[in-house]
Amino acid sequence: MTTVLPDLIAMAPIMGISPILIVLIAASAIIGWIVSSTLKRRFNEYSQIPIRYTGAQIAETMLRENGINDVRVISTPGKLTDHYDPTTKTVNLSESVYGMNSIAAAAVAAHECGHAVQHAKAYAWLTMRSKMVPAVQFAGSGLNILMWAGILGAALFQTPMMLYAWVALFAVTTLFSVVTLPVEFDASKRALVWLEGSGVSSSMDHEKAKNALFWAAMTYVVAAISSIAMLIYYVSMILGRRN
Repeated sequence: MTTVLPDLIAMAPIMGISPILIVLIAASAIIGWIVSSTLKRRFNEYSQIPIRYTGAQIAETMLRENGINDVRVISTPGKLTDHYDPTTKTVNLSESVYGMNSIAAAAVAAHECGHAVQHAKAYAWLTMRSKMVPAVQFAGSGLNILMWAGILGAALFQTPMMLYAWVALFAVTTLFSVVTLPVEFDASKRALVWLEGSGVSSSMDHEKAKNALFWAAMTYVVAAISSIAMLIYYVSMILGRRN
């Protein structure tokens, strides 16, 4: 969803500049920046709070205690690149999380393992999101084609059909962002329950882990709300043209 705003800005000359569109784009950008900045600040702060185990050890222990023996924990380059890959059954932890023994690293590692637990238990929302991936990839490619066609001034795309196609494809990415919300919140819930039960962190540190995961989840909430708002705007354009 990080490419949505640039795409929308590029599409603005094609669809016509509107004060509402400008407000939506500006509000999404500002709120997104606030949440992202807060997330980075919290993680930097909580990265200074040491615990006994590294992120990798946290992940391996959580997987083992949940009876998951076919998922590997590996290190991946970059910062905040942590993710669970259900296709390869790997918990991918960024280098700082993988080897760091802090409450921030523990929270991130446990969260990604939460996704592995979801996969093992066939969590419905995760299953739905995984099935949507091909459609989202197609929609993303389609949106890029429409965007560049509009920028290059292709007459074929200067029509209501272009707007209909844009809205249909954009609706797919919006639905994906909405489906992602319960997946992320549930993974954080599983992580926090395990961290508390395992005794890895004290009660004070547990609250910090909870706060860190809260702000991480807020990035998905902002993306979903922004996407829904833009979809409503484009649908209203279609309805306006019909009237």
